[in-house]
Amino acid sequence: MLITSLQNARVKEAVKLRDRSGRESQRRIVLDGSREIARALDAGLRVVEAFACPELCDGAAARQLLARLRKVGIEPDEVTPAVFAKLAFGERSEGIVATAETPGAALADLKWPQTKTPPLVVVLEGVEKPGNLGAVIRSADGAGVSAVIAADLRTDLYNPNAIRASLGTIFTMPVAAAPSSEVRAWLAERQMAVVAARTDGAVPYSVVDFRQGTAIVLGSEAHGLSSAWQGTEVRSIVLPMLGKGDSLNVSTAAAVLMYEARRQRGN
Repeated sequence: MLITSLQNARVKEAVKLRDRSGRESQRRIVLDGSREIARALDAGLRVVEAFACPELCDGAAARQLLARLRKVGIEPDEVTPAVFAKLAFGERSEGIVATAETPGAALADLKWPQTKTPPLVVVLEGVEKPGNLGAVIRSADGAGVSAVIAADLRTDLYNPNAIRASLGTIFTMPVAAAPSSEVRAWLAERQMAVVAARTDGAVPYSVVDFRQGTAIVLGSEAHGLSSAWQGTEVRSIVLPMLGKGDSLNVSTAAAVLMYEARRQRGN
């Protein structure tokens, strides 16, 4: 079936998923892009429906994804370029948009593959920009981090910008969201060392031992970390700033710390 009208009921419901209120009321998320949809499928997400614009589905990746969707029982509805432009999140021309059930993100359910290497967890507190959240998850995936936990998140975990910035790794990386107090208790139960990045931190990050089970905690650029991350059992660290700026973008700071941990661990 070719959908030509912007007033189509299913199109209108899918468009609502671009806003947080729509995602929460429908308990669905929007997946925009071949790579993101493919990784959602890799993670076992239940895709509800898909829309494809034939004029834009001329690449190998798009054709492979269409075949994969059909294999799992999803027959994409064809739409005109005008309808697809309404469905797509931002400027994108890969030709396929899908919707899926919102994945669970409970801290109690957070798991990762067990290895001989102690776990390395990244905690982001109070992050407002979904692009920063997604960028941190993408770096965490690259650095082999065990999990990313969003504490007191000021956006929703599966915001389309977070999905896009993560390149879909938000579905394959173990992630969770919870209040900071619960995250702190969860880390304590697992006897993980907690290092908190602060502009006034006492210890340079390069002298910290990241080889034990460790949680790296970072706050928003606007507000920093809350009082939940104070105490003698939290080690405050600092990334030296040699220019005029007083801090790095949170996703950049996270990447520096994750790869320093990876360097120390020798893999």
